[in-house]
Amino acid sequence: MSINRRHTLATLALAGLTALAAPAAWAAGPITAEGLRSDKVFTSSNDTQGNSLLVYGRTAEGGLALAAQAATGGKGTGAGLGSQGAVTLSRDGRFVFVVNAGDHTVSTFKLAGAGLQLMSTVPSGGTQPISVTEYDGLVFVLNGGGDGNVAGFRNDYGVLKPVPGSQRGLSVAGTAGPAQVGFNADGDALVVTEKATNTLTSYRVNPDGSLRAPQFTASAGQTPFGFAFNARNRLVVTEAVGGAPGASTVSSYRFNEKAPAMPKLVSAAVADFQGAACWVAFTPMGQHAYVTNTASSNVSSYRVAPDGTLTLMQAVAGETGAGSAPIDVAAAWDGKHLYVLNAKTLTISSFKVRYDGSLAAMPMVSGLPAAAVGLAAN
Repeated sequence: MSINRRHTLATLALAGLTALAAPAAWAAGPITAEGLRSDKVFTSSNDTQGNSLLVYGRTAEGGLALAAQAATGGKGTGAGLGSQGAVTLSRDGRFVFVVNAGDHTVSTFKLAGAGLQLMSTVPSGGTQPISVTEYDGLVFVLNGGGDGNVAGFRNDYGVLKPVPGSQRGLSVAGTAGPAQVGFNADGDALVVTEKATNTLTSYRVNPDGSLRAPQFTASAGQTPFGFAFNARNRLVVTEAVGGAPGASTVSSYRFNEKAPAMPKLVSAAVADFQGAACWVAFTPMGQHAYVTNTASSNVSSYRVAPDGTLTLMQAVAGETGAGSAPIDVAAAWDGKHLYVLNAKTLTISSFKVRYDGSLAAMPMVSGLPAAAVGLAAN
């Protein structure tokens, strides 16, 4: 990702893609690669007739406005995926990966100087892909349908090519209820949360991208869902506890350097006193974690100590609106903005992240597709 960040305000003029009206404050002309690689938020329509990647730009007022959308070449399901990571940015900020759960494919877009460029749409290596992750050109997809599995690919200039020996099953076939796949901070371990089995399934990643046999760790809380790693390799996992009112918890783990595929518990099931904590995001420095509570329509905040110890900062750090059902959450690269996708009100909430980790509400954007899923930000 580019170090020299700047706020580029321009109307998207994307050849071959559907361009939509941008904020009036944006100057006319094609958007540059730098513009796509900073201050943007990405989600997907998940439409059964044809999935699309949607791009939002930050306005002068601190909110968001739809800038463009581009067809993925695949199809969505028209319903929630019950997962985190349906849309993911590459670590270098040059590519966006989108799952197409309706036709079992995954798409790759390049953030090019001329705008969004669809590079490939390939089979996901399984059935109903629900989450995708990337580390230095190695891409893994979590397939939630059929028996359930993870499948690895190499990103060859935007074309995903299967990696031999990278397909692995989950803790059980067909009934694991997986929610997310993600790399640890070093890229030598892969983790999957399983809601139905209350299990963290993890794999050692070999240098060639193949996976060793899965390891299974009992979740410290019930219904493990979304997770995120910070730069210190501290893993924070949300626990929805079956959606029971006021029962949600969050746990943290560390990874032993001698056995990087095995998470070691640090803080067990720290309550946020809300309902259905499902999605989580770190700020870039890794000391604050934000959890969306779908049943409570709000966001909780946690402080994460260097050793991974969790402390609840605010049970209600931000409100997303009554009945909004917040799902996916993403933090901007600069750590100053947090975005939340709201499933019921079809909005994206924006928050300014203050120095102390508290949140200040900014204008939200409305009019999202009815089945929008996934959220990534740069």
